[in-house]
Amino acid sequence: MRADFQFWLEQKNLDAAAVTGQVNRAGRVEKYYGNLDKHYARDRLQSIIENLKYTPEDEKRRRPNPSKVPFEGNIRINLSLFRYAVEQYRRFRDSEVEGRPVAEVEPQSPVASGGDDEGRQRNVIERDMQAAVRADISQLEPGLEIIDGGVERSVESGSIPITARDRNGAIVVIDLRAGGAGRRGVAQVLSFMGDIAAEETEANVRGMLVASFFEKSARAAARMAPGLSLITYKLAFSFAPDVAAD
Repeated sequence: MRADFQFWLEQKNLDAAAVTGQVNRAGRVEKYYGNLDKHYARDRLQSIIENLKYTPEDEKRRRPNPSKVPFEGNIRINLSLFRYAVEQYRRFRDSEVEGRPVAEVEPQSPVASGGDDEGRQRNVIERDMQAAVRADISQLEPGLEIIDGGVERSVESGSIPITARDRNGAIVVIDLRAGGAGRRGVAQVLSFMGDIAAEETEANVRGMLVASFFEKSARAAARMAPGLSLITYKLAFSFAPDVAAD
């Protein structure tokens, strides 16, 4: 495993504990599966990722840990964390496009990939939003508890910025948008909710979409999704004299 993986994670604006957790989990997987870079060269780590999957149905049937990694505690939760760490390592390696055609890299929108100045700015704002919300999740709703271990949760529809649980035990999917959000933003968070509902078959699932404003189409779509809340954010500026100018 490459040492600069940690630096790559740090650039994603994760807190120190989350970075350490991802590096440690990826390292633990490597200990039992062998060099991750060799697996990446072989099949982009897909075989390891598949071996780390454990469905709600597996849990219901009390199937044993299918992976090579020994651990104690809930099998599904632990394997989900290990799998996400490996998926992050794959994204790290993919970002370099080492010797592979660009078409083989997982597609990203210009905003997600920071392909232009506006996209980079949105990316930075969304990372800052995520850090601020993680620092005090009660800003969104009293009683919320973050349950994703400090990292985005990977699902079929993408990566969920924050996953939490409310005081009634429902899982809350939280999506963050820099600037405004339209019906596409609503569709995205509903897709996240659907993915979680499929994985957590016995849990109630809610959603929160956070943006600076919402288009009429977003509000209209959200009215048909009672489990979805729209939350607006505002930016606050602080000012201080430039010490160097004295």
